[in-house]
Amino acid sequence: MDSVIRAVSVYLVLLVVTRFAGRRTLAQVTVFDFVLLLIVAETTDQALLGDDYSITTAAIVIVTLALTDVVLSYAKAWSPALGLAIDGTPTVLISGGELDTRALRRARVDVSDILQSAREKQGLKRLDQIDCAVLEIGGAISIIPKDPR
Repeated sequence: MDSVIRAVSVYLVLLVVTRFAGRRTLAQVTVFDFVLLLIVAETTDQALLGDDYSITTAAIVIVTLALTDVVLSYAKAWSPALGLAIDGTPTVLISGGELDTRALRRARVDVSDILQSAREKQGLKRLDQIDCAVLEIGGAISIIPKDPR
């Protein structure tokens, strides 16, 4: 039972930490982010298994984490407010061709990130060609080009 409690606790802690870390960190992993991820993984391993490195304990932890994820997905479907609290909402970075500098700072997104997404997804070269840019829940930046009239 101790392994189940540890697994659920670590899952919830990681959920909260990644939620507060922001979507950008999940969309664009830097070398620092990767090293941090490795350290968190090792620490999580120790927290989940404690002193018991048996296959049984590992299996219990894996099943508990998977079930916790399934239960949480059902809970988010049942309660949209919980889904908003866990996943957040998309963030509008550019609206009507105007940059929202406050939203950019809050999301820790640079104009260069928006331009990169615009080039990759729409073939746009300049900021003035963008009508709307949205940082989606999953961390991707959606671009809507201006009407070329």
